[in-house]
Amino acid sequence: MLDWLYTDIAIDLGTANTLIYSRNHGIVLNEPSIVALNLENQTVAIGHEAQLMHEKTHRKIRTVKPLRDGVIADFEVAEHMIRGMIKKVKVRWYSTTRKMVVCVPSGITEVEKRAVRDSAEHAGAKEVFLVDEPMAAAIGIGLDVHEPVGNMIVDIGGGTTEIAVIALSGIVYSQSVRLGGDELNEDIVNYFRRNHNLLIGERTSEQVKCMLGSATPLDEELELTVKGRDLVNGVPRTRVVTSKDIREAISESVNTIVESVTKSLEQTPPELSADILDRGIFLTGGGALLKNLDKLIMETTDLPVHIAEDPLTAVVRGTGKVLEDLDYYRAILT
Repeated sequence: MLDWLYTDIAIDLGTANTLIYSRNHGIVLNEPSIVALNLENQTVAIGHEAQLMHEKTHRKIRTVKPLRDGVIADFEVAEHMIRGMIKKVKVRWYSTTRKMVVCVPSGITEVEKRAVRDSAEHAGAKEVFLVDEPMAAAIGIGLDVHEPVGNMIVDIGGGTTEIAVIALSGIVYSQSVRLGGDELNEDIVNYFRRNHNLLIGERTSEQVKCMLGSATPLDEELELTVKGRDLVNGVPRTRVVTSKDIREAISESVNTIVESVTKSLEQTPPELSADILDRGIFLTGGGALLKNLDKLIMETTDLPVHIAEDPLTAVVRGTGKVLEDLDYYRAILT
């Protein structure tokens, strides 16, 4: 009877996208982490609807991304967003949220953890459990985190890159770099401003990154016509750019991610290094889809690199497994 009254959910509260896993139903929501508000700070739209409004609003509506660098930047808006997204996935209107598992970056402070916990409780959760993102990603791609074996996870999200070495249900070494997909978008916007005197929006830069972005030269270079506003005379203009141009634009940020992986390997205990040599490095998160990123890390570290199957949902799948068996995964909760 209680199962009819309560809903248990797991949330991957990401800077770019929020994903929700519902017990017995799997992944039920995958939407951008953005909210549209009116002048009275009332919610107009959440997720996909708000994303369509982003950078196209008038003075009576504004769009807000409540998460920055993987943590809550706007407490009130984050609460509205979580509440609205939970409402979207409710199977029965009268059911309430009993248990909620939320994944958080491994490098966040206790104050930032408190903000996530409070937001989840204010959104209606009776019990809130937190799990580190790299740990959730490892569980999501099917690794046994309880084994006395070392696994290296590199989770490249919208706001942060999480690098962690996991063994015996714990994180032996972790590094949280506040750099991810959003930083690459910014690099592309700056490239167009600097090299073409063209101002492009966030959504356009995201599209350019997905279509042309690469970490090493491609077998066949791609090109794309991009629309924006000419900064010299203020009128709309188009420019043709190639994947080579975009690779140069994002190279500094990509190299920072690769250097962080190398530094993490230097800090790994020798016995676990031997395990990583055998098992390789696992890439998850949306950033893992950047063309040839695995190839660049492989060339730099001389280690095998595996891109997770469906890297975008790896973290929420792992968080969902934790929700399904809280007793088994009790040791990994933070």
